[in-house]
Amino acid sequence: MRASSHRPRKRFGQHFLHDPGVVRRIIEAIAPAADDFIVEIGPGEGVLTRPLAERATRLEAIESVRDLAAALAAERFKVHVADALEFDFGALPPGVRIVGNLPYNISTPLLFHLARFAGRLRDLHFMLQREVVERMVAPPSTPAYGRLSVMLQARFRMQKLFRVAAGAFRPPPRVESALVRLVPLAAPLDLGAERFADVVRQAFSARRKTLRNALGLAAADFVALGLDPRLRPENLSPEDYVRVARRSKSSLG
Repeated sequence: MRASSHRPRKRFGQHFLHDPGVVRRIIEAIAPAADDFIVEIGPGEGVLTRPLAERATRLEAIESVRDLAAALAAERFKVHVADALEFDFGALPPGVRIVGNLPYNISTPLLFHLARFAGRLRDLHFMLQREVVERMVAPPSTPAYGRLSVMLQARFRMQKLFRVAAGAFRPPPRVESALVRLVPLAAPLDLGAERFADVVRQAFSARRKTLRNALGLAAADFVALGLDPRLRPENLSPEDYVRVARRSKSSLG
Protein backbone atom coordinates (compact mmCIF):
# COMPACT_ATOMS: atom_id res chain seq x y z
CA MET A 1 0.00 0.00 0.00
CA ARG A 2 1.22 3.49 -0.78
CA ALA A 3 1.92 5.72 2.18
CA SER A 4 -0.25 8.81 2.62
CA SER A 5 -0.04 11.97 4.66
CA HIS A 6 -3.81 12.44 4.59
CA ARG A 7 -5.28 12.67 8.07
CA PRO A 8 -8.60 10.78 8.33
CA ARG A 9 -11.45 13.14 9.18
CA LYS A 10 -13.95 12.02 11.76
CA ARG A 11 -16.75 14.19 10.35
CA PHE A 12 -16.48 12.30 7.04
CA GLY A 13 -16.44 8.92 8.79
CA GLN A 14 -13.06 8.15 7.21
CA HIS A 15 -11.35 4.85 8.00
CA PHE A 16 -8.78 3.96 5.35
CA LEU A 17 -8.22 0.31 4.49
CA HIS A 18 -4.52 -0.55 4.65
CA ASP A 19 -4.30 -4.34 5.05
CA PRO A 20 -3.00 -5.84 1.76
CA GLY A 21 -4.44 -9.25 2.59
CA VAL A 22 -7.95 -7.79 2.96
CA VAL A 23 -7.52 -5.77 -0.24
CA ARG A 24 -6.58 -8.96 -2.06
CA ARG A 25 -9.66 -10.79 -0.74
CA ILE A 26 -11.93 -7.93 -1.81
CA ILE A 27 -10.49 -7.89 -5.34
CA GLU A 28 -10.90 -11.67 -5.55
CA ALA A 29 -14.54 -11.36 -4.44
CA ILE A 30 -15.28 -8.66 -7.03
CA ALA A 31 -13.36 -10.59 -9.71
CA PRO A 32 -13.09 -7.62 -12.11
CA ALA A 33 -12.83 -8.53 -15.80
CA ALA A 34 -11.18 -6.60 -18.62
CA ASP A 35 -14.48 -5.49 -20.18
CA ASP A 36 -16.10 -4.35 -16.90
CA PHE A 37 -17.19 -0.79 -16.21
CA ILE A 38 -16.63 -0.23 -12.49
CA VAL A 39 -17.50 2.81 -10.36
CA GLU A 40 -15.89 3.07 -6.95
CA ILE A 41 -17.55 5.16 -4.24
CA GLY A 42 -15.18 6.81 -1.79
CA PRO A 43 -11.81 5.62 -3.13
CA GLY A 44 -9.95 7.46 -0.37
CA GLU A 45 -6.26 6.72 -0.77
CA GLY A 46 -6.85 4.43 -3.74
CA VAL A 47 -5.87 1.10 -2.23
CA LEU A 48 -8.76 -0.63 -4.03
CA THR A 49 -8.85 1.76 -6.98
CA ARG A 50 -5.45 0.93 -8.37
CA PRO A 51 -5.81 -2.88 -8.45
CA LEU A 52 -9.28 -2.42 -9.95
CA ALA A 53 -7.83 -0.14 -12.63
CA GLU A 54 -5.25 -2.79 -13.51
CA ARG A 55 -8.00 -5.28 -14.33
CA ALA A 56 -10.98 -3.31 -15.66
CA THR A 57 -11.00 -1.45 -18.98
CA ARG A 58 -13.09 1.41 -17.59
CA LEU A 59 -12.99 2.64 -14.03
CA GLU A 60 -14.40 5.81 -12.52
CA ALA A 61 -14.39 7.00 -8.92
CA ILE A 62 -16.66 9.26 -6.86
CA GLU A 63 -14.83 11.17 -4.13
CA SER A 64 -16.29 14.10 -2.18
CA VAL A 65 -13.08 15.14 -0.41
CA ARG A 66 -11.20 17.43 -2.76
CA ASP A 67 -7.66 16.73 -1.61
CA LEU A 68 -8.19 12.99 -1.94
CA ALA A 69 -9.75 13.46 -5.38
CA ALA A 70 -6.82 15.65 -6.43
CA ALA A 71 -4.34 12.98 -5.36
CA LEU A 72 -6.12 10.43 -7.56
CA ALA A 73 -6.56 12.79 -10.52
CA ALA A 74 -3.11 11.95 -11.87
CA GLU A 75 -4.11 8.29 -12.32
CA ARG A 76 -5.54 6.95 -15.56
CA PHE A 77 -9.14 6.77 -14.33
CA LYS A 78 -11.81 9.47 -14.12
CA VAL A 79 -12.55 10.98 -10.73
CA HIS A 80 -15.90 12.69 -10.03
CA VAL A 81 -15.60 15.25 -7.23
CA ALA A 82 -19.13 14.75 -5.96
CA ASP A 83 -21.32 13.62 -3.09
CA ALA A 84 -22.40 10.04 -3.79
CA LEU A 85 -25.75 10.77 -2.09
CA GLU A 86 -26.52 13.24 -4.87
CA PHE A 87 -24.80 11.45 -7.75
CA ASP A 88 -27.05 10.43 -10.66
CA PHE A 89 -26.22 6.74 -11.08
CA GLY A 90 -28.97 6.60 -13.70
CA ALA A 91 -26.68 8.50 -16.06
CA LEU A 92 -24.24 5.58 -16.09
CA PRO A 93 -24.56 2.89 -18.77
CA PRO A 94 -26.52 -0.27 -17.88
CA GLY A 95 -24.52 -3.09 -16.36
CA VAL A 96 -22.16 -0.92 -14.32
CA ARG A 97 -20.58 -2.51 -11.24
CA ILE A 98 -20.42 -0.46 -8.03
CA VAL A 99 -17.84 -0.99 -5.30
CA GLY A 100 -16.77 0.93 -2.23
CA ASN A 101 -15.61 1.12 1.36
CA LEU A 102 -18.57 3.23 2.46
CA PRO A 103 -18.40 5.77 5.28
CA TYR A 104 -20.43 4.38 8.16
CA ASN A 105 -22.19 7.69 8.77
CA ILE A 106 -23.94 7.73 5.37
CA SER A 107 -24.20 4.01 4.56
CA THR A 108 -27.95 3.59 5.04
CA PRO A 109 -29.12 6.66 3.05
CA LEU A 110 -26.58 5.81 0.34
CA LEU A 111 -27.89 2.26 0.07
CA PHE A 112 -31.44 3.60 -0.27
CA HIS A 113 -30.24 6.03 -2.95
CA LEU A 114 -28.53 3.27 -4.91
CA ALA A 115 -31.57 0.99 -4.64
CA ARG A 116 -33.46 3.41 -6.88
CA PHE A 117 -31.08 2.48 -9.73
CA ALA A 118 -31.03 -1.29 -9.11
CA GLY A 119 -32.34 -2.11 -12.58
CA ARG A 120 -29.30 -0.49 -14.22
CA LEU A 121 -26.65 -2.13 -12.06
CA ARG A 122 -24.93 -5.48 -12.51
CA ASP A 123 -23.82 -5.87 -8.90
CA LEU A 124 -22.51 -3.97 -5.89
CA HIS A 125 -19.76 -4.86 -3.42
CA PHE A 126 -19.45 -2.79 -0.25
CA MET A 127 -17.43 -2.77 2.92
CA LEU A 128 -19.79 -1.76 5.70
CA GLN A 129 -20.20 -1.95 9.44
CA ARG A 130 -20.85 -5.63 10.23
CA GLU A 131 -24.10 -4.90 12.06
CA VAL A 132 -25.41 -3.04 9.00
CA VAL A 133 -24.60 -6.00 6.75
CA GLU A 134 -26.34 -8.37 9.16
CA ARG A 135 -29.45 -6.16 9.05
CA MET A 136 -29.33 -6.13 5.24
CA VAL A 137 -29.33 -9.92 4.89
CA ALA A 138 -31.52 -10.78 7.90
CA PRO A 139 -34.57 -12.97 7.17
CA PRO A 140 -38.05 -12.12 8.51
CA SER A 141 -38.86 -12.89 12.14
CA THR A 142 -35.29 -12.32 13.33
CA PRO A 143 -34.06 -9.50 15.60
CA ALA A 144 -31.91 -7.86 12.89
CA TYR A 145 -34.72 -7.76 10.32
CA GLY A 146 -36.11 -4.28 9.81
CA ARG A 147 -36.71 -1.43 7.42
CA LEU A 148 -33.27 -1.72 5.80
CA SER A 149 -33.80 -5.45 5.24
CA VAL A 150 -37.18 -4.98 3.57
CA MET A 151 -36.22 -2.05 1.36
CA LEU A 152 -33.11 -3.77 0.01
CA GLN A 153 -34.44 -7.33 -0.20
CA ALA A 154 -37.28 -6.03 -2.36
CA ARG A 155 -34.64 -5.17 -4.99
CA PHE A 156 -31.52 -7.26 -4.36
CA ARG A 157 -30.25 -10.72 -3.56
CA MET A 158 -27.58 -10.17 -0.92
CA GLN A 159 -24.76 -12.18 0.60
CA LYS A 160 -22.43 -11.42 3.48
CA LEU A 161 -19.02 -12.51 2.16
CA PHE A 162 -16.55 -12.14 5.04
CA ARG A 163 -15.80 -10.16 8.18
CA VAL A 164 -12.95 -7.66 8.50
CA ALA A 165 -11.30 -6.78 11.81
CA ALA A 166 -10.97 -3.17 12.93
CA GLY A 167 -7.18 -3.35 12.67
CA ALA A 168 -7.38 -3.50 8.87
CA PHE A 169 -8.23 0.23 8.87
CA ARG A 170 -6.47 3.48 9.73
CA PRO A 171 -7.66 4.61 12.22
CA PRO A 172 -9.32 1.41 13.45
CA PRO A 173 -13.08 1.87 13.92
CA ARG A 174 -14.76 0.74 17.12
CA VAL A 175 -16.72 -1.91 15.25
CA GLU A 176 -16.06 -4.84 12.94
CA SER A 177 -16.75 -4.54 9.23
CA ALA A 178 -17.93 -6.97 6.58
CA LEU A 179 -17.98 -7.21 2.80
CA VAL A 180 -21.41 -7.68 1.25
CA ARG A 181 -22.48 -8.47 -2.30
CA LEU A 182 -25.76 -7.14 -3.74
CA VAL A 183 -27.13 -8.48 -7.03
CA PRO A 184 -30.34 -6.95 -8.47
CA LEU A 185 -33.19 -9.46 -8.56
CA ALA A 186 -33.80 -10.98 -11.99
CA ALA A 187 -37.53 -10.72 -11.26
CA PRO A 188 -37.77 -7.73 -8.89
CA LEU A 189 -40.87 -7.10 -6.84
CA ASP A 190 -43.38 -4.77 -8.43
CA LEU A 191 -42.95 -1.69 -6.27
CA GLY A 192 -45.37 0.38 -8.34
CA ALA A 193 -47.39 1.11 -5.23
CA GLU A 194 -46.31 4.62 -4.28
CA ARG A 195 -46.90 3.96 -0.60
CA PHE A 196 -44.50 0.99 -0.28
CA ALA A 197 -41.68 2.98 1.34
CA ASP A 198 -44.16 4.83 3.58
CA VAL A 199 -45.76 1.59 4.73
CA VAL A 200 -42.39 0.06 5.58
CA ARG A 201 -41.25 3.20 7.39
CA GLN A 202 -44.43 3.42 9.44
CA ALA A 203 -44.40 -0.27 10.32
CA PHE A 204 -40.87 -0.28 11.69
CA SER A 205 -41.26 2.99 13.53
CA ALA A 206 -43.66 0.96 15.68
CA ARG A 207 -42.01 -2.45 15.41
CA ARG A 208 -42.96 -3.47 18.96
CA LYS A 209 -46.63 -3.01 18.16
CA THR A 210 -48.85 -5.56 16.48
CA LEU A 211 -49.74 -5.09 12.83
CA ARG A 212 -53.23 -4.05 13.90
CA ASN A 213 -51.76 -1.02 15.68
CA ALA A 214 -48.75 -0.39 13.46
CA LEU A 215 -50.37 -0.34 10.01
CA GLY A 216 -53.76 1.26 10.56
CA LEU A 217 -55.59 -1.31 8.42
CA ALA A 218 -59.16 -2.38 8.99
CA ALA A 219 -60.05 -5.92 10.08
CA ALA A 220 -61.38 -6.62 6.58
CA ASP A 221 -58.02 -5.65 5.09
CA PHE A 222 -56.20 -8.23 7.19
CA VAL A 223 -58.71 -10.87 6.12
CA ALA A 224 -58.26 -9.96 2.45
CA LEU A 225 -54.46 -10.02 2.80
CA GLY A 226 -54.45 -13.28 4.72
CA LEU A 227 -52.41 -11.71 7.52
CA ASP A 228 -52.77 -12.22 11.24
CA PRO A 229 -53.19 -8.73 12.80
CA ARG A 230 -51.47 -10.04 15.96
CA LEU A 231 -48.18 -10.42 14.12
CA ARG A 232 -45.47 -7.78 14.39
CA PRO A 233 -43.78 -5.81 11.58
CA GLU A 234 -40.68 -8.04 11.57
CA ASN A 235 -42.85 -11.06 10.73
CA LEU A 236 -43.79 -9.81 7.24
CA SER A 237 -41.73 -10.52 4.12
CA PRO A 238 -40.94 -7.85 1.51
CA GLU A 239 -43.65 -9.42 -0.66
CA ASP A 240 -46.15 -8.98 2.17
CA TYR A 241 -45.28 -5.29 2.42
CA VAL A 242 -45.90 -4.82 -1.30
CA ARG A 243 -49.38 -6.33 -0.84
CA VAL A 244 -50.04 -4.17 2.22
CA ALA A 245 -49.03 -1.03 0.33
CA ARG A 246 -51.48 -1.83 -2.45
CA ARG A 247 -54.25 -2.50 0.03
CA SER A 248 -53.61 0.44 2.32
CA LYS A 249 -55.73 3.54 2.45
CA SER A 250 -54.58 6.76 0.82
CA SER A 251 -53.28 8.15 4.11
CA LEU A 252 -51.27 6.22 6.67
CA GLY A 253 -50.79 9.08 9.09
